[in-house]
Amino acid sequence: MTRKMVMAVVSRDQSERVLDRLISSGYGATFTESRGGMLRQTQKMIFVAVEAEKVDDVVDIIRATYRTRVEVSDGAEPSVLSTRQPVETKTTTEVGYAVVFVWDLDRFQVL
Repeated sequence: MTRKMVMAVVSRDQSERVLDRLISSGYGATFTESRGGMLRQTQKMIFVAVEAEKVDDVVDIIRATYRTRVEVSDGAEPSVLSTRQPVETKTTTEVGYAVVFVWDLDRFQVL
């Protein structure tokens, strides 16, 4: 049986949702916090060891879970030349990110 390690780097804000969804789907998952990137933001690295044929399912769960829909306003202000009141435009967009790595596990052992 070939096993793979899936490591997903997700924002700290989204990590609990991803972990909950993985665990409720029957996957054992663990995590650790990391800090990096240009802004030195905190992320969580989520680790899941699975059979090779289940990697796509784990990645699909991560993809479906890590994003959040938020409403964004354009913050319209009245124009000096206009007598009409500004109309604020609101847009719904998705925010969040995940970086996923997959590698072979040569050995997997519970001690």
